[in-house]
Amino acid sequence: MDKRKVIIIGAAGRDFHNFNTFYRDNTAYQVVAFTAAQIPDIAGRKYPASLAGSLYPDGIPIFEQSELKRLISEFAVDECVFAYSDVPYETVMGVSAEVNAAGADFMLMGYKNTQIKSTKPVISVCATRTGCGKSQTSRRIIEILMAHGLKVIAVRHPMPYGDLEAQKVQRFAAIEDLAKNKCTIEEMEEYEPHVSRGNVIYAGVDYEAILRAAEEDPNGCDVILWDGGNNDFSFYVPDLTVTVVDPHRPGHELAYYPGEVSLRVADVVVINKIDSADFEGIQTVRRNIAKVNPKATVVDAASTLTVDNPDLIKGKRVLVVEDGPTLTHGEMKIGAGVVAARRFGAAELIDPRPFAHGKLKETFLHYPNIGTLLPAMGYGEQQMKDLAETIEKVDCDTVLIATPIDLKRVVKINKPSVKVDYNLQEIGSPDLEDILKDFIKKIK
Repeated sequence: MDKRKVIIIGAAGRDFHNFNTFYRDNTAYQVVAFTAAQIPDIAGRKYPASLAGSLYPDGIPIFEQSELKRLISEFAVDECVFAYSDVPYETVMGVSAEVNAAGADFMLMGYKNTQIKSTKPVISVCATRTGCGKSQTSRRIIEILMAHGLKVIAVRHPMPYGDLEAQKVQRFAAIEDLAKNKCTIEEMEEYEPHVSRGNVIYAGVDYEAILRAAEEDPNGCDVILWDGGNNDFSFYVPDLTVTVVDPHRPGHELAYYPGEVSLRVADVVVINKIDSADFEGIQTVRRNIAKVNPKATVVDAASTLTVDNPDLIKGKRVLVVEDGPTLTHGEMKIGAGVVAARRFGAAELIDPRPFAHGKLKETFLHYPNIGTLLPAMGYGEQQMKDLAETIEKVDCDTVLIATPIDLKRVVKINKPSVKVDYNLQEIGSPDLEDILKDFIKKIK
């Protein structure tokens, strides 16, 4: 039989994982190309031969998704696999129509052919949208497990924006490891909160190799915690699945791919940000959980805020800097920075768009609905420089930093600034402590 020719439509994450777990050594298929979207400057590369395996001695080229129609024709493609996350259903089906109109089949892969089994117990933390609060939920779960004497190794959803060969397996145990691995701001925002608390976190490209390294970590490993990205479902077979939902975006839990998958497979659903969401939004989310996953245990939670110097907010003209992906493809309009600015009495939120420099201008053009917030974009060195230049140009009294990392460590900020931190706090019962006690009993 002739091999079926495949294009994997991705964004440097799930696409590589689907290839590694299903297509890499599968002689029934030939993956002729990846396409790239969502993340700037990741097309034009190759998935290297060292990662692609013996069937692909020349590696696999990566093209812009805008070239999809041409590629289907040029390579006589039989099927296209959609493999990236946090995408509205309308967009997914629009890509499906484009693929079908070009003559190819359109495919979405589930967990049966893509999840890897660990030798250790696995807790997966996922979400229905970017910015729901996965990271703070992961940190809370790790704190509880460590208090019970368990050694936890976190594994983060992939963000391989650099040298793919060098990023096959990455281990982060200290702040210095971030610079050593040439991390972008987006990567640091996910890794730094773990390592600053003394946890080890792994990430990279080959998640089978990553899992085996994590299981044998020199610090010891009793539990693997999957810290998911965007709204994707776990790469590993979970023993407990926790999915976080956001009542600031009610209805999105049933309207974005693959967030609804993450909701439907959850054992536990955390409704986060109850302290700052409106009642109707919370009720909409509750109804949708009951509709598609009535057996899930629901935990109510607040995203509690702390500010290191509130006096620099009260009565001041404030520039709010938030996590980049949360504002861009996450489409968040109200993050921790806005909540903190309002709570601590800011006189005005300054619109950064008139001051946007370089690639930040492109970001605002591509995502025009960001509003009066500055996304901390830093997928590369030039974006970091443009971010620093934009902050420098903005006419404001205070820069309110609501990114998960200490942004001043990587970007020079010459203005007065305050840092907002946020943590998960469960409300009422059951809480995560109750749920994890049962989990710990089962694995001991």
